[in-house]
Amino acid sequence: MGKPKGLGRGVDLFFNTEEEEEKYFECDIEKIIPNQFQPRTHFDEESLQELADSIKEKGIIQPLVVTTNNDGSYGLIAGERRLRASKLVGLEEVPVVIREVSGDDELLELALIENVQRKDLNPIEEAEAYEKLIKIFSYTQEQAAEKVGKKRSTITNRLRLLQLPDFIKEDIGYGRLTEGHSRAILRLAGDETAMKDARNQIVTKGLSVRQAEKLTSRMKQERKTGSPTKATTESLAIPKEFSQTLINRVSNKLASNIQLVQNGSRGKLEIEYYSLDDLERVVELIAGEE
Repeated sequence: MGKPKGLGRGVDLFFNTEEEEEKYFECDIEKIIPNQFQPRTHFDEESLQELADSIKEKGIIQPLVVTTNNDGSYGLIAGERRLRASKLVGLEEVPVVIREVSGDDELLELALIENVQRKDLNPIEEAEAYEKLIKIFSYTQEQAAEKVGKKRSTITNRLRLLQLPDFIKEDIGYGRLTEGHSRAILRLAGDETAMKDARNQIVTKGLSVRQAEKLTSRMKQERKTGSPTKATTESLAIPKEFSQTLINRVSNKLASNIQLVQNGSRGKLEIEYYSLDDLERVVELIAGEE
């Protein structure tokens, strides 16, 4: 067993003495058993391949953290992305550091804390990790925050994401929606139809977080006042193909850019002009004074 090299940042989470650092060695990759308590559920194939390419070129800079099992194998505590990427490359051995744990509870706690601290999780996985820490170990939000080195407000905001419907959680996991978008959608909590409508508009129109906040605020206000939302008035809207035909007719007639803004069966027609002379020209065309 040689002198540890390239332990990288994060080892301090598990070791504080030089004696323990000597538990570093090159381990047979087939002897490493993935952590059953791994909080990360989504591994992006593209980023995993990028990590594999980096490992192929530069090697593993930061070792995996494992614990010893009675059968001679090693249980993985931290580093599953590195383990998976190493297997893609075809490595037979990987650098590891041993951390002895007292049982499944400590293994789970270390896995959750380590992943959160390394920012290896998407917002939903992180929220689920906090929830497990709180439920399994009876932590308060304040205690959970201290364990992972976060502000309590961060824990609270992440936990709120678990109130979202599964289809939106999936969007966050795959990066189709950001955490900011999801917080905007949470304003419509209790109305899954409205949440789905907001989600669809955000994704299809590519709305920014600020635009998403304005959208959901407007939808929430419409719910309070009893005004019809887009979801309930959608059937009254002019079909997209027909509205485009109308726009083209007016645009060709006026030689101007036209926008049709719909709100159910109502709406407005917006006509652009580019100077006072152009405005006069458009008015003359509309008034039939050619």
